[in-house]
Amino acid sequence: MDITKHLFLNLSIFIILLFFCLIFFDNIKKFTLSKSSLSILCIACVWLCIQFSYNPVPSARYDLRIIPLVLGALYIGIGPILTVAIIVIRGFYGFDLGFVQTAALYAPMGVIFWRLYPWFLRQVPGRRIFITVCIGVILGVVTVIGMSFENTHTFWLDAWFAFLFIPSLGIGIISYGIEFVRRNNEMQQELIKAEKLKAVEQMGAAISHEIRNPLTAASGFVQLLQDDYLSRHKRKEYLSIVKEELISAERVIQDYLTFAKPSLDALEELNVKSELRQIINILLPLANQNSVEIITDFSVIGFIEGDGQKFRQCFVNVIKNAIEAMPNGGYLTITTEFSKNYVTISVNDTGIGMTNEQLERLGEPFYSTKGKNGTGLGMMVVYSIARAMDGTVWAESEIGVGTTFHFKFPTIPMILKSELN
Repeated sequence: MDITKHLFLNLSIFIILLFFCLIFFDNIKKFTLSKSSLSILCIACVWLCIQFSYNPVPSARYDLRIIPLVLGALYIGIGPILTVAIIVIRGFYGFDLGFVQTAALYAPMGVIFWRLYPWFLRQVPGRRIFITVCIGVILGVVTVIGMSFENTHTFWLDAWFAFLFIPSLGIGIISYGIEFVRRNNEMQQELIKAEKLKAVEQMGAAISHEIRNPLTAASGFVQLLQDDYLSRHKRKEYLSIVKEELISAERVIQDYLTFAKPSLDALEELNVKSELRQIINILLPLANQNSVEIITDFSVIGFIEGDGQKFRQCFVNVIKNAIEAMPNGGYLTITTEFSKNYVTISVNDTGIGMTNEQLERLGEPFYSTKGKNGTGLGMMVVYSIARAMDGTVWAESEIGVGTTFHFKFPTIPMILKSELN
């Protein structure tokens, strides 16, 4: 049973190598094999099979070339290329009876595989596996019949068992693996497509809901403005309301655009301390309205590079959410810390807090802790702007105690040097 042992050992090594190749290519997601690359890989497999074949007599080489031939011809469509490669490679080992038999067997197989390829791809996965195994068995039978011309009678039983069982087994295992990988890839693509559609649906619902409300209000007041007997004072009041509602709708659109395209329009040197004071002045009326006391503890220096308008938009959203998280009043503490490499900004409130599940989902598209009263656009904008400015964001929270947002941005080396001097 020397032929069986040799072919079984070769098959084991072949499958192990394919397994490691599968792991390698699965880890490198961006790497894809073209048809030409796969052709070269199959030809290399053919050469390895012939090179490490079992040859008890000089003119006979018993190997597993059937496996890369069948799989490459039916799954990739390179049957003629592989048959030519087999004949040429076999020629390097001598122009003997074995070479003649190889040419006689594989030359017509190239044409047969070329015609079978389109029909094979139209079959269902289970039938494709069955077809590859059957073709492997047929080629095994033809190979053993060809061996009868070499007067190797002592190897017949061994050869029949080896070529009927081992190549078809290898073809079946690898073919099943190919179908399994293809099915997983298709399911993954369908899942990605479904997630994208779900995100689009959520986005459409959130945007339309947020824009419809101010537009409906503006439309109603525009109809009231059509009254010819409306007083000048009322007309001015209604126009002011229409303007506010349109600004509100524009703000929602701007938030979405900032999330969708978080690129920075203009980079400038930002003094973190002065920028935060400006933001606090804007939100101070809202804080007073909610009985929230703002406490600041800023480091003397701290410069970062970024877009001033986007920076203010980011922290307006965070501080506004912090104020709204304290409906019964409380303390809002904003601190900055300066180091050689980073400027860290912390925004701490004494509000209702968040659960661990809410913290994990914070910043997800269209997720809001405010329920129906929020769309999640604000926090998406915060995370997007921070990433665009090479910063990082993380939050800590406890129910009934409050929430702290931490921001870390890289400092500007030149500003740092001038300040220290």
